[in-house]
Amino acid sequence: MKKYIYIAALGAITLASCSDFLDQKSASELESDNVYSSEYYTSLVANKIYGGLTNDRTYSQDMAFIYNMNSDVELVDGLGANATTVSERGFCNYNTTPGYAKLADLWTYMYGVIEDCNLVVEGINNAGAEDNKAVQASLGEAKTLRAMIYFDLLRMFGDIPMKFETTKVDLSNMYLPKTDRDEILDALIADVEEAVDLLPWAGQMNYTTERVTKGYAHALIAQMALTKAGYAIREKAKDGYETAAYTDDVYPTQRPAAAERTELYKKALQHLAAIITDGPHALNPSFENEWDLINKLTLDQKYKENIFEIPMLHNVSGELGYTVGVRLNGVTSMFGYSNSSGKMKVTSDLFYSFDKNDTRRDITCSTIQIKEGTNAAGKDATISESLGNAPFALYVGKWDPRKENDAWLIQNKAATGKHMTGINVVKVRYSQVLLWYAEVMNELAGPDAHYTGDAGITARQALALVHERAFDAKNKAEAQAYVAEIPATKEALFNAIVDENKWELAGEGARKWDLIRWNLLTQKTLEMKENYLKDVTLAQENEENDRYQKTVYFNYTDDTKTFIDETSFTWYGIPEGKTADDYEGSKSSFGNSKMTDTQVTTNLPSISSGLVGNALSTSEVPDVEVKNRYLMPIPSTTIAASNGTLYNSYGW
Repeated sequence: MKKYIYIAALGAITLASCSDFLDQKSASELESDNVYSSEYYTSLVANKIYGGLTNDRTYSQDMAFIYNMNSDVELVDGLGANATTVSERGFCNYNTTPGYAKLADLWTYMYGVIEDCNLVVEGINNAGAEDNKAVQASLGEAKTLRAMIYFDLLRMFGDIPMKFETTKVDLSNMYLPKTDRDEILDALIADVEEAVDLLPWAGQMNYTTERVTKGYAHALIAQMALTKAGYAIREKAKDGYETAAYTDDVYPTQRPAAAERTELYKKALQHLAAIITDGPHALNPSFENEWDLINKLTLDQKYKENIFEIPMLHNVSGELGYTVGVRLNGVTSMFGYSNSSGKMKVTSDLFYSFDKNDTRRDITCSTIQIKEGTNAAGKDATISESLGNAPFALYVGKWDPRKENDAWLIQNKAATGKHMTGINVVKVRYSQVLLWYAEVMNELAGPDAHYTGDAGITARQALALVHERAFDAKNKAEAQAYVAEIPATKEALFNAIVDENKWELAGEGARKWDLIRWNLLTQKTLEMKENYLKDVTLAQENEENDRYQKTVYFNYTDDTKTFIDETSFTWYGIPEGKTADDYEGSKSSFGNSKMTDTQVTTNLPSISSGLVGNALSTSEVPDVEVKNRYLMPIPSTTIAASNGTLYNSYGW
């Protein structure tokens, strides 16, 4: 019997402009072998995979930001009892239940996309198209996207079922038990190592960074190798593994022994060095321009810093800039429909951890909101205002409606409901590759030595590329001095990499997963709380303290006092030679918190309470049911439908 495939697939990717890949084609029935030996029809079926990545329960919303929180820098604030509700807020604060409906939907949709990947992989492998370079590239895409989804699922759930074949008609391969995550990672790494040779670099074969390319495959292999080398909470102890000092008695936090970690670092180095030495990717010299392009839905064709962007479609998909970003508080005459922007915030502790001359600070941390109001001329207008004392509620400034393109603005002014921005989800940036490279080189050779197979730069030099990019020309020497003065020890450079990770990537959903593999998620969360209390205390004792001013002053961009000049904020006290009278506006700020305020008594203890309990410092042992429980439960509906093969662990 001949096999047929029904194509109601998303149309071929249009590579000339961002996110046009959702062009719909009519359905047809073709023999499977004819589909997968044809470049055109294979691209249609492969594009269905990309379409599956734009669902809210996959990468348009949930895997773009919601399930990447909380950490020490990006979070949903607790707001007391709200942190324990069965909701997104509860979930992000590590309090949920297996019955949370959106969790079940995510599982269903993510495994649905995996099934689409399996269909393409099987179809191409059975079609006898080994000599068709374009078809083989589609095979590489499907294998790499399948690995990406499995990787994200196992980081979120731990051990999960692994299936590399399509579901059989008799359902004999439908009800699978869990596979140990290390076995899954080994299989994924091997699979993508085959895929990497099939894929072109970005810029070849009409592939842009909106498609999986050789660069992303290399990066994903390195990321998975580093994750396997790192710590993870386990269902049971594994022989020969190292157990962390802070660990649960029943569900231990462990990592592989030193010899295996070294081999994994070598594998990561091989693939990171390939990107650095052979690929078309580089740092955009301007961090600001990097984010301007992302907001304007414009692919960076020159530097290709974003190694892979999951393509979204304006007015159809993409919650970045709507649910996360600079706040549009209500409908405004200048920008139109409001956004919610409340599901991911960054903290005052992150804000003040930046060097005052680091250009990333004000791009990452938005301390204002935009609303309709009355300006100094007495006219109704769109104005900006300071957020004031909101230590855990700064908006993520990387996604900024003020920078979005004219097409978005026209539609947003006409919108009367939720309006998708079409901003792509960036899975890996070149700066991440450099930071991973610095980490691997530091482990293998230390801060300043070379290692066989490296990319010709040391760990310190890779870190320097990322750090120095963030400073303008007049402050570049300061940035260079900072990197040069890091002590020449593995520990010191590692600590610098951990800091650089938050300064470079805050708000992008990477921090939580790196902290987990470093076994620092609990510690850094508690450090954030501890720092806040310390800074509030210092602010009460000293008005002139460099951190946590009681009052910040600012000026406006024009005489009507419509928009705040955000460069004028006195975050570090009133500059020498100036007084409060030199400023047109002021706002009570972080230093005005008191130990009796709601922020301290209610909000602070509830943030990430499922992970750290009520602990407020690193000297306290969290009062939680399971230590280091960052993993989420398998949905109860999934377990009920598994014919007894699945179950929950970790006290869920």
